[in-house]
Amino acid sequence: MRVLLLSAYEALSHRYWANSLMAHVDGVTWQSLSLPPRHFAWRIRGNPLSWWLKEHETLSQPFDVLLATSMVDLATLVGLFPHLGRAKKIVYFHENQFAYPESSDQMPQVEAKMVNLYATLAADTLVFNTAYNRDSFFTGVRAFLKRMPENLPAAKPLEALRTRARILPVPLACSSDAGAGQPHPRRIVWNHRWEYDKNPEDFFNVLMALSEQGLAFELAVLGQRFRKVPTIFADAEKKLARHSIAWGPQPEPVYRELLATAGIVVSTTWHEFQGLAIMEAAQRGALPLVPDRLCFPELYPVEYRYDGTPEGLYQRLHAWLSDPDTRPPRLGTAKWEWPAWQSAYLDVLTSG
Repeated sequence: MRVLLLSAYEALSHRYWANSLMAHVDGVTWQSLSLPPRHFAWRIRGNPLSWWLKEHETLSQPFDVLLATSMVDLATLVGLFPHLGRAKKIVYFHENQFAYPESSDQMPQVEAKMVNLYATLAADTLVFNTAYNRDSFFTGVRAFLKRMPENLPAAKPLEALRTRARILPVPLACSSDAGAGQPHPRRIVWNHRWEYDKNPEDFFNVLMALSEQGLAFELAVLGQRFRKVPTIFADAEKKLARHSIAWGPQPEPVYRELLATAGIVVSTTWHEFQGLAIMEAAQRGALPLVPDRLCFPELYPVEYRYDGTPEGLYQRLHAWLSDPDTRPPRLGTAKWEWPAWQSAYLDVLTSG
């Protein structure tokens, strides 16, 4: 079976998924094409043209399956290479543009939403990493279509599309260092992108309040940093300096060691469809503390969730730091790892 894997905006989590998928699913001849994660507006609308110009020979070959991320303009690509329409077409949604929070200085991402929607219409099978991702997508599409001038009747077509949808998370690789470290109960990790949608303000404001109350803790601020960084990071770096053991992106071995020795990993995000960063830290023994919204209720039992407010986060962290008896046990993560999902992925590729 020849499978062409297409990733039009290869962010770190997309690359992780693609590489681990090709490594763990056997019986497949893989071919992959990807584009770097920059110039988002150009990339999401222009990926068929980029590949038509650069990868014409590859795309002219026959394939049994096209497996594309939701950033791929699959409808246009199949229009440019009509023979690809005979392949089974699968779209994988790491995220969807209908549920992405837009900052105040962004124009509404109509083009990106249309690419998501047209790819869905062109696909035979839709795969979402969580039920939250699937449900927010169809809710967003319904609201989006109501804004069209023709006031199109969308309910029945959307229900037909929904029947093509499956839920398959991005699995974690089995980690040789999972459980190998000695977690420091008071070591808190932030390992997310340094962007507004991850809501760093709530996280740092709560930690600064805990520091002012005299609670002892260590802090490792990791994750991917970009040229434009929310201003709260500079302020927090100064005010939390006496707690800090790491600040900024780290070499991979150092990053893994910090995860393996973390006691707590926190999310305050406004935007998350699965959250690999939290999962990887939990896999290595850190207690996850996540807001009770987005994808988290389907992934984490209630004892690892707070109510989503700064006050709720403060109360839970204060309790975990001051009274070890309030902490839940280590979370089992085998259900997120590749052995639990290999057969399901193979079934999606081969069925139908």
